[in-house]
Amino acid sequence: MRSNLYLNFVITLLLVVIVGGVIFLVNSFDRMRHTFEKSSKNIELIREDINKLKENVLNAKFAATQNNVKAAPVKILDVKNIANYQYFNQQAPVGGILKTATDSETSNLNYLIQNESQVSNFWGKCNSALATRDYETPEKFMPLIADSWHISDDKLTYHIKIKKGVLWHDFTDPVSGKRWLDKEVTSEDFKFYVDVIKNKDVNCPQIRTYFKALNRIEILNDYEFKVYWDKKYFKTDEMTLGLMPFPKHLYHAYSGKFDGKKFNEDAKRNSMIIGCGPYYLAEVQKGRRYIFKRFEKYFGREYGIMPKIEELVYNVVKLPNTRLQMMKSQSLDLLGLNADQWKNHTKSAEFDVKTGFLKKVKAPGRSYSYIAWNLQNELFRSKKVRRAMTHLVNRDYILKFVYNNLARITTGPFVIDSPFYDKSIKPINFSIAKALQILALEGWQDTDGDGILDKNGKNFEFTFMIVSASETQKKISEIIKEDMRKVGIKMNILPIEWSVFIDRINKKKFDACTLGWTATFEPDPYQIWHSSQADVKQNSSNFISFKNKEADKLIEQIRVTFDIEKRADLCKKFHRLISDEQPYTFMMVPNKLFIYNKRLQNVRTFPLDVAPTDIMWIENK
Repeated sequence: MRSNLYLNFVITLLLVVIVGGVIFLVNSFDRMRHTFEKSSKNIELIREDINKLKENVLNAKFAATQNNVKAAPVKILDVKNIANYQYFNQQAPVGGILKTATDSETSNLNYLIQNESQVSNFWGKCNSALATRDYETPEKFMPLIADSWHISDDKLTYHIKIKKGVLWHDFTDPVSGKRWLDKEVTSEDFKFYVDVIKNKDVNCPQIRTYFKALNRIEILNDYEFKVYWDKKYFKTDEMTLGLMPFPKHLYHAYSGKFDGKKFNEDAKRNSMIIGCGPYYLAEVQKGRRYIFKRFEKYFGREYGIMPKIEELVYNVVKLPNTRLQMMKSQSLDLLGLNADQWKNHTKSAEFDVKTGFLKKVKAPGRSYSYIAWNLQNELFRSKKVRRAMTHLVNRDYILKFVYNNLARITTGPFVIDSPFYDKSIKPINFSIAKALQILALEGWQDTDGDGILDKNGKNFEFTFMIVSASETQKKISEIIKEDMRKVGIKMNILPIEWSVFIDRINKKKFDACTLGWTATFEPDPYQIWHSSQADVKQNSSNFISFKNKEADKLIEQIRVTFDIEKRADLCKKFHRLISDEQPYTFMMVPNKLFIYNKRLQNVRTFPLDVAPTDIMWIENK
């Protein structure tokens, strides 16, 4: 009995000891956990303090530079391995705001699915490619994100190495609320760019056409990948070295397979621009302005290609004369002008060479204007009728009285001064008599005496669509309308707002319109003229539905011809064919006319970029 009591006592004592030990251990672990959490928080606070200190050092450095105080120099890496370094002034002051204007706005800033030049321009400010053309000698490619590249002898494989430490812009995801900081650009971002473009659900047919022969991107590691092409294509250098990273962490911020349709409709993310370039989109004030600020973590800082201007502001100002008045009141710093403004409104005191604060610059243009005839409209299916329509466009008169002789009449889709343009082709002359003769042979006569040509009971009547904000288009359309009236063609002018205009073009819901293209350095007519693009339902550059088997053959030959002289001969044949078909009435190549405030320094013109803002700086006085 006593032994049992003793045993029970011992067992109870042991249990008390064990329980007490467990409680002690639990309390110890709990104290350790709290200590660890506190330490982690302290470490995080220390990290934040270090980051703030780094930011303050950078801000102090640039503030010192701005105030003409000698700041600690940034260590410049190998300038031979970066594009256009020689055009940047390393001693120029940092700071200031450059204000310019745009005549249109859009809520969709995703340039893959929004085929507008202004959106493309904004992306160019915010992103960087593997390489880019040299400003002065555009036939030469120089690295940006790429550290090096190797091209196989058959021009079908490119081995790319990219720089380490290239960072995406910091941002907060508008859907998830997740904050992204110091996210590095990797090979995966270049693969994602190509995968998105090649996804058939993504609404970018005008870009996808150039990537048809790109087979795949093979990722070797975070900073190295290979690009494989299926077919030879003379623009593979440009297409490969022009690849940009695309922010997968923004556009595929969900589990599962990438959804192309969701990408098209993602209004919140498509209202943003996230890149790795010298500027980031800081603010969009709807209907008023777009504000871009310098990205202080831009990798180009270490290579001496960091822009000096800290902020770019694009004010939305639809009326050209309002924009000009803003320049004269110094509310804007840089502005493109039309010919009327250049000739008649730049003789005031603001432009005086000695005492004025505005300067004028004129340079050869690369953009051409044209009248597009929708070939789905039965009125314009006959090339003879289209030729008659061109006979009714008095381009000599328009050149003199609308463009003030500050342009050149063009006959085709290539740069006039390039080896691809056939200068032996003369413009179709203005002739009401020839137009009437052609139209009569095509069966168009005024059979009921109402002053309008008719055929098979249908009047020759169409609507000419123009952009309501364009004074130049208004003037041109009125001139053409009057000359059309003289032969019995009823032309209705429809001025509409730009976004509606583009929507109708994309849906091919128009009769005729006037627009412009910017010719590329080495032209490929495929996107605009190949038959395969004519039946694309939306966002096709071949929005007039032009189809021609001979043109297709020439385009396909052009794409695989690397010898520039042979390719030039093929382009000239294509030029002659297009001139014969007249799917466009080719109009003008306007001179590039712009003005700027003298406080802007290093304003230069180059063959492909008239005034790159990255190399400018603002004079402090």
